[in-house]
Amino acid sequence: MTSASDIITLAYKQPPLQEHMALLFEKEQTVPESVQYSIKRYIRRKQWNMEDTGMLVYHYDKAEPNKSTLELKFCISGNVYCNQQNTEACSKCAVNQQNGCAKREESMDLLHFQFTPTQLSQFVKPRQTSDTLLIDDMVSFKRNTSFTKMLPLCGKSRMVLEAMLNNSYAGALQNIFVNAQIQMLLLHSLDCMVGEKEFDVINCKFLANEADRNKINKARDLLIQHIGEPITIKELSRKVAMNECYLKKGFKEMFGTTIFDFYQSQRMEHAKYLLYEKSLSVTDVSMMLGYSSISHFSTAFKKHTGLKPCELLLR
Repeated sequence: MTSASDIITLAYKQPPLQEHMALLFEKEQTVPESVQYSIKRYIRRKQWNMEDTGMLVYHYDKAEPNKSTLELKFCISGNVYCNQQNTEACSKCAVNQQNGCAKREESMDLLHFQFTPTQLSQFVKPRQTSDTLLIDDMVSFKRNTSFTKMLPLCGKSRMVLEAMLNNSYAGALQNIFVNAQIQMLLLHSLDCMVGEKEFDVINCKFLANEADRNKINKARDLLIQHIGEPITIKELSRKVAMNECYLKKGFKEMFGTTIFDFYQSQRMEHAKYLLYEKSLSVTDVSMMLGYSSISHFSTAFKKHTGLKPCELLLR
């Protein structure tokens, strides 16, 4: 199963994934000194069976604290999109009867919001309680360790996201509405963390160094580029100029999975695309992905998806 956390982590930085995602709608705001955000709606592939989820990314820039950021990322699936819903051409959507709309598409929605210290400083109060101490330190960027935390999607957050994705406002009113919803989304996201005594932090101290984090990111990108040409960890460590042990520990810390499991997952997801979307044969796909035999490929594919390659072709 392709997890929503995988999509969130990879969609913005992985060209192979972007190429396989049909964009339905996109909206971005990159106004300086304002909340930066993007909303992207893609056609949801039938073989994508994933849970909705959110992610909070706290990045502290030790060299230039004013460039630190707090990001919220969400992946929502199952919504319906109609490219004519805001026009008179779509009478079904005009009366909220999307199920009868010939133009409807089930979507996978990616939402990304980025806050800076300047924007969040307005919310910092001098008095702190024990329940909100960590959150106050984070919002004021007094916490000097970067971390990533998965967020549960509560009913309130879902309602805000749904309103942002499906509202009828336009022009200035839409900007006012969206920015108000962003504030509510920040509130609900932080509220679910109230009372926690500690957040998940980077345990590998060397990852506090941005250069080392960049090496880990480069290793991930190289794995993706070699999707059909298996590369050993030894070769990978040499290409990114990092000790093998550090590379394996750092990769697991940053992406929550081992190098091998990540690589296998990407190969199998690409195999699903080639089989289902491109209608290639099992033989061709196994060769393209560097497998020595069809049986080895079939075994790996079934372990990852629960299906034999030929069973996916019949769907």
